[in-house]
Amino acid sequence: AFSSINHLGWMLSSLMISESIWLIYFFFYSFLSFVLTFMFNIFKLFHLNQLFSWFINSKILKFTLFMNFLSLGGLPPFLGFLPKWLVIQQLTLCNQYFMLTIMMMSTLITLFFYLRICYSAFMMNYFENNWIMKMNMNSINYNMYMIMTFFSIFGLFLISLFYFMF
Repeated sequence: AFSSINHLGWMLSSLMISESIWLIYFFFYSFLSFVLTFMFNIFKLFHLNQLFSWFINSKILKFTLFMNFLSLGGLPPFLGFLPKWLVIQQLTLCNQYFMLTIMMMSTLITLFFYLRICYSAFMMNYFENNWIMKMNMNSINYNMYMIMTFFSIFGLFLISLFYFMF
């Protein structure tokens, strides 16, 4: 809930600056949220404890899931940082330093919670499961998730690469 409130603040500040920046921010936020909800839907994950015990055998899926969390939080090497970077540049040009400081501090709090969840998930392994777990995932959903995850994790690098090429 705090993450959504944080992103809402970023979107309102981007709407205050420019409608085109707001559309860019909304597009990236929608994409990153869709990647995570698609993953939760594929594996029928409903509780945070399921994240810790679900991917014991598949470390790649666990890694990609939590990298998507960090991308949604706006950690700099990931795609989720790009819209925040645009808003930071525009707020700096408009001399809105106080608002920028408040927004960045709230993002750091959100990233702290995301990093704490990621750390707990990688350091704790639950071998006792309370849920019936079936891997009813077809290869189309898996491939689509992995493609979206690739763009979520390496999107900022790809965008900067295309920017320098053209």
